[in-house]
Amino acid sequence: MKTVLNISNLNTNEDVISVKDVIAHNEGVIACEVNLSKKEVNVVYDDKAVDLEKIVASVEELGYSVK
Repeated sequence: MKTVLNISNLNTNEDVISVKDVIAHNEGVIACEVNLSKKEVNVVYDDKAVDLEKIVASVEELGYSVK
C-alpha cells in the first residue's frame, strides 16, 4: 500500500528526522519519504504487517498532527 500523510506541524529538519525515524520503526514499512515544504509524508507499507492507523498513531505520539 502507498499513502500520503499530511502533517500540519512539520516545520524543521529535526521534525523530518523524527517523523521518518518513527515511521520506519513500524514493522511492515517499506519506504518513507518526507517533503518538508509540502508538509507531506509518502509511506509505502505492507498492509498485512501493519495498518495505517498504527503508523498514524506512532506519529501522533510524538506530538504531530496528522490529517
